[in-house]
Amino acid sequence: MYGKKGIQAYKKDSIKSDLASADPHRVIQLLLQGAIERLALGKGCIERADWAGKAAAFTRAIEIINALRDALDRDANPELVDNLEGLYDYMTVRINEASVSKDIAIIDQVIALLLQIKGAWDQISEADKQEAYNRESEVRAGAVNA
Repeated sequence: MYGKKGIQAYKKDSIKSDLASADPHRVIQLLLQGAIERLALGKGCIERADWAGKAAAFTRAIEIINALRDALDRDANPELVDNLEGLYDYMTVRINEASVSKDIAIIDQVIALLLQIKGAWDQISEADKQEAYNRESEVRAGAVNA
C-alpha cells in the first residue's frame, strides 16, 4: 500500500531517531552497518547493470568508511588506529577498483572485512563501554580544569 517510498522514509526516520539517541558505540555500529548495506546495494546494482545506482551506493559507502576513519581516536590506541586507518584506506581503494571493473568478488571481500570489524565491535561488553565512557569523561574534566 505504501510502496517503497513509505518504507524508505520509515527506515530513514528510524535511523535518524536511533542516531539522535545513540551513544558513540552505537553510532559506530550504525556506520558499519550502513557501509555494509551500501556495498550490498552497489553489488546488486552491478548485477542489474544499474550504473548510476552503483556509483551512488559506492560513493556513499566510501563516505561512511571515511567517517569511520575520522572517528578514530589516536590517543586511545595508536597502533590499532594505524591498523584501522590502513584497512579503511585499503577498502576505499578496493571499492573504487570494483566500481571500475564491476567485480562483485572485490565487494564481497570488503563486506567481509567490515563484517569482521563490526563483529568485534558488537562483542564489546556494556561494562567495557561504560569504562571507556568514564575514562573519556575524566579526560574531558581534566582538560576543562587545566
